[in-house]
Amino acid sequence: MTIRIRLGASGDLDRLLEVWRAAVETSHAFREPEDVDWYEAIVAEHLPRMTDLRVAVDQTGAVLGFLAQDAGEIHMLFVAPEAQRRGVGTALLEEVASRFGVLHLDVNEQNPTARAFYGARGFVKVGRSDTDGQGRSFLLHLRRAHPPSDPARRLQLLIGAA
Repeated sequence: MTIRIRLGASGDLDRLLEVWRAAVETSHAFREPEDVDWYEAIVAEHLPRMTDLRVAVDQTGAVLGFLAQDAGEIHMLFVAPEAQRRGVGTALLEEVASRFGVLHLDVNEQNPTARAFYGARGFVKVGRSDTDGQGRSFLLHLRRAHPPSDPARRLQLLIGAA
């Protein structure tokens, strides 16, 4: 599959919300449906305000995923379920990494798939919060400066076994 990264546009917002919702419904089993609805309203409000919104598209221009960030601080990274495990999330991350030496993000502690994804890409746990900005879930604070070369070591660092 060919993946191209482009700047997000206002015409993308409906599709980005669809991608967000589908990705959350498949990866956030710890969320109740009413919680997903509640967060969707917040995402819909914040997406148009993101200063750097990148969209991954395939060769036909179909949206596969997106990443919103500011100066290396990643606020959102979501990939459509049908496009997961095909390099979309990695392509979005590496596009940002090519512009910023250090990346930061928060991930739900209850999302082992996302934790493994970021760990495999060199992110390490640098902190933890009992709640997110809305007071609803545990967050792990992750950072990547230079991805370690050993995948087992990356996983150890992410889960705090080091």
